[in-house]
Amino acid sequence: MSTAAVHSLWTTAAASADPISKIDAPKIEYGQLSPTLIVLGAALVGVLVEAFVPRKNRYYAQVFVSAVALCAAFAAVIALAAGGYGTTKAHVAAMGAISVDGPALFLQGTILLVGLLGVFTFAERRLDPAAHGNRVDSFAAQAASVPGSDSERAAVKAGFTTTEAFPLLLFAIGGMLVFPSANDLLTLFVALEVFSLPLYLLCALARRKRLMSQEAAVKYFLLGAFASAFTLFGIALLYGYAGSVPYARIAQVVDGTVTDVDPALAGTMGNDALLLVGAAMIVMGLLFKVGAVPFHMWTPDVYQGAPTPVTGFMASATKVAAFGALLRLLYVVLPGLRWDWRPVMWAVAIVTMLGGAIVAITQTDIKRLLAYSSIAHAGFILAGVIATTPSGISSVLFYLAAYSFVTIGAFAVVTLVRDAGGEATHLSKWAGLGRRSPLVAAVFAVFLLAFAGIPLTSGFAGKFAVFKAAAEGGAMPLVVVGVISSAIAAFFYIRVIVLMFFSRPHPEGPTVAVASPLTTVAIAAGVAVTVVLGVAPQYFLDLASQAGVFVR
Repeated sequence: MSTAAVHSLWTTAAASADPISKIDAPKIEYGQLSPTLIVLGAALVGVLVEAFVPRKNRYYAQVFVSAVALCAAFAAVIALAAGGYGTTKAHVAAMGAISVDGPALFLQGTILLVGLLGVFTFAERRLDPAAHGNRVDSFAAQAASVPGSDSERAAVKAGFTTTEAFPLLLFAIGGMLVFPSANDLLTLFVALEVFSLPLYLLCALARRKRLMSQEAAVKYFLLGAFASAFTLFGIALLYGYAGSVPYARIAQVVDGTVTDVDPALAGTMGNDALLLVGAAMIVMGLLFKVGAVPFHMWTPDVYQGAPTPVTGFMASATKVAAFGALLRLLYVVLPGLRWDWRPVMWAVAIVTMLGGAIVAITQTDIKRLLAYSSIAHAGFILAGVIATTPSGISSVLFYLAAYSFVTIGAFAVVTLVRDAGGEATHLSKWAGLGRRSPLVAAVFAVFLLAFAGIPLTSGFAGKFAVFKAAAEGGAMPLVVVGVISSAIAAFFYIRVIVLMFFSRPHPEGPTVAVASPLTTVAIAAGVAVTVVLGVAPQYFLDLASQAGVFVR
């Protein structure tokens, strides 16, 4: 057949067919997505700063862009909450991809404030002695250089700094803002990768102990890749079960209230094996991110090896984002599966609380001790998740806000205690710190008492809230285990306080560096939030209660 004949047939067929319906443009509510868009936009500006701004000016430009963006994004969250988007106007935006509701706005506000304190600790340049007349921060002079090589020494001598850490931090925060507000499984996975990949890189950028830092990053990357693979496989299985990825549709199929079933999918839809295995795999990926036993093995090594400002940011903000996503998954997508997931979560919470508290007793490194402490706290927060009541949601929101500020403040204090090799993280070097620097030791003691849940600290108010919610939700045995775990954990927190104030300082012991105003602000904010949420928690508990309703 000739080319002309083929062309004639094609045009005839096209003319006789129904006109193609117009493709509708996507409807995006930019105002309601503004906190995330501001942060990601600033991250892109940060990349351009690296490309076009002279090297000596990049540090100041990056700190300015990052701080302004996070303040602007927080203002946008406040404006949305004041406009009623956390309560009466809560809805699903971006064509069903993002939820704009109380829990999303509350967690986003917390992540942005913690991220701002993270920027301050990243920007600290007064703790280490100047190298070749240039001030240095916690990050490698040139990340691409082999540790100890001539190129690294040349980079240090030239005064290079890895200012790429700031856009990486902003990309991580952007992913974390989307993660707890994602309303379909694909958005959840994309957000997971957007905030995980920058963290893998940031963990490898330590200026000192670079090999340990790179080892931490590789461990985190490999285990994180496995967890992401489990999550993605779980998403595929849940899609096979429900024939759809939006949360509301999956919840309808789980409840049996769905009516319009696609004939092509009718054969696999409603297969409980797909539902149970898929849900288990997604929950497994989220439990990895919160550091719950038995998915916690990465936590102590990564917390110890990563640069301490990165550890502080990661320990606080990642938990907030991951628990927000876990809450939404269990309360919005799988409430009809409650009798299946609650017993498993009971077991995970119990071994997480006890495992974190018991193993922490044996630790001799302050960063590893705080890592196992964070594992125990993940168990305490899971007690609130298991409550499956409105008070369970609000108690978890409050605990996450309280815990995140205590954590970033505690790790900021760790950066101040230094010897000739950098940070002095071995516990023996903290002996007598209270006599050498009473103020720093007192501040760290406040954070440790908050971790232990002592009254008049935010830790006590948070634990009381989650244990009360768990008891009301019928999980009283879990509360008993939680109280026992808290008592075990209190031992090693008090031990550090005793070591600081009642031990004789070594003559050649570490010194306490004088921080710049940036780190001072981060620590002061941590102390202020710890005390205020401990002494007068009711306003913030009410705020969390108002914000504790998911849009469905």
